[in-house]
Amino acid sequence: MSQSNAQMERSLGTAGVLFLTLSITTPASSLFVIVPGSLQIAGTGALLALAIAGVVCLATALIYAELSSAFPVAGGEYVMVGQTLGPAAGFMMLGVNACNNLLFPPVAALGIASVASTVLPGLPPVPVAVGVLLASTLVGVLDIRLNALLTGAFLAVEVAAVLVILALGLAAPVRDVLPLLLHPVAPAGGGLVPASAANIGLASSIAIFALNGYGAAVYFGEEMHAAPQRIARAILLALVGALLLEAVPIVAALVAAPDLAAFLSAGDPFGAFVRMRGGASLNLWVAIGIVVAIVNAVIACILANGRFFYATARDGSWGRPVDAWLAAIHPRFGSPARATLASGAIGIAACFLPLRLLLLLSGTGLIAIYAGLALATIVGRRTRRTGHAPYRMPLHPLPAIATLLVLGAVTWLNALDPAEGRPALLATAAQLLLSALYYALVLRRRGWTTSLPPAP
Repeated sequence: MSQSNAQMERSLGTAGVLFLTLSITTPASSLFVIVPGSLQIAGTGALLALAIAGVVCLATALIYAELSSAFPVAGGEYVMVGQTLGPAAGFMMLGVNACNNLLFPPVAALGIASVASTVLPGLPPVPVAVGVLLASTLVGVLDIRLNALLTGAFLAVEVAAVLVILALGLAAPVRDVLPLLLHPVAPAGGGLVPASAANIGLASSIAIFALNGYGAAVYFGEEMHAAPQRIARAILLALVGALLLEAVPIVAALVAAPDLAAFLSAGDPFGAFVRMRGGASLNLWVAIGIVVAIVNAVIACILANGRFFYATARDGSWGRPVDAWLAAIHPRFGSPARATLASGAIGIAACFLPLRLLLLLSGTGLIAIYAGLALATIVGRRTRRTGHAPYRMPLHPLPAIATLLVLGAVTWLNALDPAEGRPALLATAAQLLLSALYYALVLRRRGWTTSLPPAP
């Protein structure tokens, strides 16, 4: 079925990588699933939170752009860190990344049933999630160009759902946007009160998560034409696209919502807005679009996961028999078929675990990943390990320093929350510790290190 001595074919341009990356970022499903939490906490201050998150994510995107330009490798973040900070740090990043990458598809798939309840109420979450993951995994084995076209078509449906909210908001505005920015208010007791700085700060961390995904372009770097020269553009365009597709409809809904307090406190504010302004039929089509967006994100994530585990096997991370099996390339589709099937199978098995446990195991991995990349950028410049990168971020090292400062604040906020934040930090610390032990006891004796494929 597969051959282990082949490489993936370079068949993607900037547009193909952008489609795949935006599909992972999935702005529409972030708008319907993640953003409501930000609105409930900070109210109209969610606009300021999104602006703060946009600045933070721009700094992180610049970091991703420079490191991806230097190391456009399917392994992604762990290769970047391993090449600049050393193999021990690289494998610790690998461990955190593996947990985060593997758990996102089942978490997203388990949420499809609740989102689809408008269309088909009473759907069982686990069977639906298993079916979506199975189908997505089989699709993920196919040729990457075909998958880029498929995710691009799904992305068009996702954008159409966002444009519906924009059109409804522009058609009947009832308030100006400027007072919402200058005097933010939050829901409380059925009314509105001034939004506090703490609430806006907490909403900013939610907004950062909602925008996350632009860095996933690096997983497709080995299948991109002239990746060192072009991948930075794909990353930055993905961030701009996600920011616009989330911020503009939020503004449109806020200026047009008849009852602002009810909108901000609703569990499904954008669905309620569409029903109120466009009717039940239009809301049905928008709900279908959001389901398509989540399925699209699952497909794109499984594609990225397959390439991530292919790279880990190529680096000899799991032992010869497993590594040789996972590092095989399908002779017809040119995809890491076995690594894709393995990551899909793990995702399907995870569907039978409680959702709260999956969210806990996901931990605060983004904090560790972003911190590792920020340090990798600083050290890579000093040691000239990234000196060959065609793209160089402006204002270095300010983006990296700003990222580290914001991550410190987010870590402190999480540590103050004993119910969810503190356990999530402990879960991420456990992942780092276990990865460090595996490297020290097993991989260091083998001389494990991150490898780079032949240059295009």
